[in-house]
This record gives sequence, C-alpha cells and structure tokens, in this order.
Amino acid sequence: MTRAVGIDLGDKRTGLALGDSVTQIASPSGVLEVPIDERGGEALLDAIAAALDELVGSGPADLVVGLPLNMDGSEGPRAKLVRTFAARIATRTGREVYLHDERRSSLAADERMARTGLTHKQKKARRDAIAAAAILQDYLERGPSENPV
Repeated sequence: MTRAVGIDLGDKRTGLALGDSVTQIASPSGVLEVPIDERGGEALLDAIAAALDELVGSGPADLVVGLPLNMDGSEGPRAKLVRTFAARIATRTGREVYLHDERRSSLAADERMARTGLTHKQKKARRDAIAAAAILQDYLERGPSENPV
C-alpha cells in the first residue's frame, strides 16, 4: 500500500488531503494558513514538512501537487511557480513529488460544498482541503500523469 498526500498550493492557504493506493479514497485533511511567499517560501515548506510528519510520519508516501494548467492544457506563469515550489518540497522532504492536473478541482470542491449549509466563510476555510482531495482522488484513480519532480 502506498499512502499519498495531496497538496493544493495557494497564495494564502494550502490544502492537504490524505489517501492510499488500496482504497483509492482521498479525504481532506486540513489547510495550512501560510502565505507561499512568507520568508521566501520557507515558512510554507516548514509547515508542509510538519504536516507530513503528522499525517504519514516517516513511512513511505507519494506527494501529489496540483498543477494549474490552462483549460487548453498549456502552462502559464502559475504552473511554472508551482513546478519550482514542488521541486523545493521534494528537496526539503526527500520524498517523490508528482505534479497532477488540477483543472476543475476547485469546481469539484465548490460542488461538494454547495448544499452543506455552510456559510461563505466556512466554505472558504474548507475549499482548499477539498480541492486537494479532488486532485489526489484523480491521481489515485488515474495514476501519475508525469514522472516525479
């Protein structure tokens, strides 16, 4: 069994999800409220490393980072930033990091929360973790779309 952690990088919040290859089920596991540019990204790297220790400890786990592609499949400036940060995550954690198409993950998160009765503020707080779960779920079902970073 391979455990996997989904990561939805954001400017202010980063969503996390946890899943495994046997059940092929991804579940939201939290949001890191750390801006991506704080201390040159080091603050978010610290938070991600601490979250990984809590979620999977020292055991094996693939990391799956959502890659923001344009709707036509091309990469813009944001995708380049995510690729660079994903490489930093791989270096920092010593784990394999896979990039996975995140198109429609926010839409999937919004659809899951549409009828929950949560306020806008409550939805905003959960959206990133649910988007990370959508990214990870797609990865678990389809497998990696490209080699690790």
